[in-house]
Amino acid sequence: MPSEEWFAKWFDHPLYLKIYSHRDEVEAKTCIDSILRETGLEHEKNSPRKALDIACGAGRHAMELASRGFITTANDLSPYLIDRAKEKARDINVAVSCSLSDMRDLTAENEFDLVVQLFSSFGYFETTNEDERVIGNIYRSLVSGGWYILDLINPVHLEQSLIPSSTKAIDDLKVVEKRRIEHQRVIKEITISSPEETMYFEESVMLYDRDSIEILLEKSGFTVTAIHGDYEGHPFESSHSPRMIFFARKGES
Repeated sequence: MPSEEWFAKWFDHPLYLKIYSHRDEVEAKTCIDSILRETGLEHEKNSPRKALDIACGAGRHAMELASRGFITTANDLSPYLIDRAKEKARDINVAVSCSLSDMRDLTAENEFDLVVQLFSSFGYFETTNEDERVIGNIYRSLVSGGWYILDLINPVHLEQSLIPSSTKAIDDLKVVEKRRIEHQRVIKEITISSPEETMYFEESVMLYDRDSIEILLEKSGFTVTAIHGDYEGHPFESSHSPRMIFFARKGES
């Protein structure tokens, strides 16, 4: 994988979790609650259910799934984040398997009942073909009737609410974030200053609209059954919802 890809650098840096510390276990619980309600998986307890959390970060959603009885795998590209996920699983005494791989290279077949890809962890790559490859990998990894939950930014809402620049203090750090939409991507430039040094990071995520994602999902064989507009599970409204959370199902064979 090319070393210049922004996510490989940023997600493997210890400051990443510090900057996004507001994404906590309460939010993860709320999100998983709504997912299990919509899919009906909260009621399926007759046999072990297997779940995969792609781009899991420090694993907060994976931990929540494991605590609900899922045999859970947490996958991420970042060795640093995978190590934090392993530590968290030990600390709270839940069984989570951790795997370190690029989502473009997932090889599981007919294994999982549920795959979740949450918190804008899709659209990192330069080409739509790479994103399509990810969806194909996920389709292959699911059992017949399995669920794929894909959480994206709603671009219409983002265009209305984008804050071009903001500054905040975290402990002894000054964090300046500059945001713009350019060439169908939302780009965030992050400058982090400490008493010792100043560091620069960038995030760049493709903004897919609803129709484009539905086409990609259906092209891979999925059927979209619902779209939520937030982590609480409210229905998606194109002009108001901050998120587009797609519920896509693999057909029964």
